[in-house]
Amino acid sequence: MAESSERELTPDEAAYVTAARDKAFVLYEGVRTPHRSCGIAIAETFDLPTPAYQALRRGGITGKGSCGAIRAGEQVLGELLGDPSPTGAVTPALREAVTWYQRAWSARMFPGQDAPDVICDSLVRPHGEFLGPARKAFCTNLAADVAALTAEALCRFAPARPAITPVELG
Repeated sequence: MAESSERELTPDEAAYVTAARDKAFVLYEGVRTPHRSCGIAIAETFDLPTPAYQALRRGGITGKGSCGAIRAGEQVLGELLGDPSPTGAVTPALREAVTWYQRAWSARMFPGQDAPDVICDSLVRPHGEFLGPARKAFCTNLAADVAALTAEALCRFAPARPAITPVELG
């Protein structure tokens, strides 16, 4: 794992990470296409079915649960790297990817915090009204960063990764 988790990304991998960030940003922002919730934006970034990701909206709908974007990144890794058998064990690739992902989002998104509070309401409270522009900008960037971290985990630990397709505007 150390080799995969610490190496420089190739130019192709770096472009993949950028494409994931850009797509999630557009999907969540809702300016060029209708707005998606954080979890759905992450799922759509990797062209995954979105119904289960609806429950991640606003930290489990109530704001009292963990950040839906951060949880969506883990869920994407599970869908793409997990054992398809309902009785299968955690695959080595999934274990390595999720371990790396959890360390990476904590260190990169919340530097210097040993145990960041990622409850949705706690994260967004400093940014004013939930429907306000400051909170929306914060969550747009957070969703984009999570998509990039998820893409980076796939580059580091997946034998293959899904294409990042263009957003259908409109």
